[in-house]
Amino acid sequence: MSNEERKGPVAPKDPTKKRPYFYVMQDKGIFAAPQPDGRGIQFIYEDNGRLPDSAKLTGNVTDEELLKMLTSAEGFRKLVHSIGVSVTEDSRQEKVKFVFQMYGQNQEDPATMISKEFTADGTEQVIDLTETKWFDTDRVPGQIRFEFERSGIQAMADVCFYLNDGFEAPEQISDTAVDFESDAYKTMITKSRMFEGNLARLRAVTEKAKRGEDVTLSFIGGSITQGAGAIPINEKCYARIFADAFEEKYANGGAVNLIKAGVGGTPSELGMIRFERDILRDGKEKPDLVVIEFAVNDEGDETKGVCFESLVRKCLALSWKPAVIILFAVFSYDWNLQDRLSPVGRKYDIPMVSVLDAVSPQFGLRPEEGRVISKKQFFYDIFHPSNLGHMVMRDCLMDMVGAAEVSTDAETTEDLLARTPAIGADFEKVYLVDRKDISSAVVTEGAFSGTDNDLQRVEMDSEVVPVPEFPNNWHYDGSSANPEPFRMKISCKKLLLVMKDSGLNAYGTAEVYVDGRKVMDVDPLAIGWTHCNPLIILNGAEVGLHEVEIKMAKGYEDKKFTILGFGVV
Repeated sequence: MSNEERKGPVAPKDPTKKRPYFYVMQDKGIFAAPQPDGRGIQFIYEDNGRLPDSAKLTGNVTDEELLKMLTSAEGFRKLVHSIGVSVTEDSRQEKVKFVFQMYGQNQEDPATMISKEFTADGTEQVIDLTETKWFDTDRVPGQIRFEFERSGIQAMADVCFYLNDGFEAPEQISDTAVDFESDAYKTMITKSRMFEGNLARLRAVTEKAKRGEDVTLSFIGGSITQGAGAIPINEKCYARIFADAFEEKYANGGAVNLIKAGVGGTPSELGMIRFERDILRDGKEKPDLVVIEFAVNDEGDETKGVCFESLVRKCLALSWKPAVIILFAVFSYDWNLQDRLSPVGRKYDIPMVSVLDAVSPQFGLRPEEGRVISKKQFFYDIFHPSNLGHMVMRDCLMDMVGAAEVSTDAETTEDLLARTPAIGADFEKVYLVDRKDISSAVVTEGAFSGTDNDLQRVEMDSEVVPVPEFPNNWHYDGSSANPEPFRMKISCKKLLLVMKDSGLNAYGTAEVYVDGRKVMDVDPLAIGWTHCNPLIILNGAEVGLHEVEIKMAKGYEDKKFTILGFGVV
């Protein structure tokens, strides 16, 4: 036999030695959320310190020098040689475009976008950065995107950073699967039962469902309640899967309806204003249960808990006496505001569920020491739970419901609102005034006669398509050299302005006057993204007729500004 006939497989080359690397995403679920152009995109924001936090949480990075380098575009370029990315979709046939985008100082600044399109079959794609043409305006690593040709696709993704010569990466650790049936898991969940209070109202919800009647479960909070980190957000968020679990265990032919009203990045200061609109649906709904989750959003609350207690008392004032649960979520650095806010629950005997109490004590353990779930498994990013984390939150709530089911507590006949507030209740009667309903005010729109459609959008209830927040707004489009102010006359003792934040330089600072006195300048660019921002502009003790004037600050006449609405007491 000739050499020609003897041909066999060619021996492969020795594999190229991998550079040191660490993960910023590992086995992370992604979902192609629907976009106006028909595509589906998963956005993962990495600015404001999120990227080093991802490296710490997912990649086991503890070296402060490496973490600091990830906070700037300059440091990133010095540290990272190449990006490894893999996406695995069930059919192994869908095309996906991976994008790593830098941010400039301003949203309109040109910025580097590193991208590669490939098939989502699980094969690692390595993007060499040595030939990347960087923009001088790059300031910080901004976001990761996974772009699909159509929406609705679910996949798993890994992203790691291969390091330049001279840098070392820590060992990458794989976690064992979470055993949801283990005694250790059940014990961990029980620790979330922070305070049972009076369980009679909650027991009444289970009894109503068992009788075959319809029940409505409602949730108000921030981005965790919106479902951030859950893939897909409308199916795997804690509110949806809690409603599903409640239905499976207690429903006897009746429907279990879901009202989900979480808005990312917003505190109870906004929650109390939108309560009637988003939970009661302007009087059309009477929820049997209200879960309140603001324990990781209220750090910036101007009132340090008064707004939170005002929201709680709004729930307690409802004539049909719904059950209320206060839910304390947790950030990856084992923090929430339960020490500040829990006196409110104790004051009114409201059941309180602490996810922090359940999971944080065991995070520091090794598996052999009794760790049930790791931080990397629980968190999608430093702020939001993963699908596993949302499942833990569901089980913490179901544990409290289970305690209520067997409770012998009697419903109190006492007027709970007669109790002296734990922190304060100055805003419990707050209501929303916007362009849809200005019956209690006299408004002269001036140059603010337009409507802004570029608004913060959130997935409500079980929907996957986000809906705009505060669509009935007043908008100035920057088109006048001498814009007429917005003016409003209204009888009240307290007043909050709800304004739109933006990341666009087209928006500019406005001045707010109450009764002729300037109370503040409001800068829509201070936060840096499209977002609803409540601000107290009047905090009086007695009702009186007040005049509000909002006008563009000098030098900002050609900029835009949006008044989303007002909270009025």
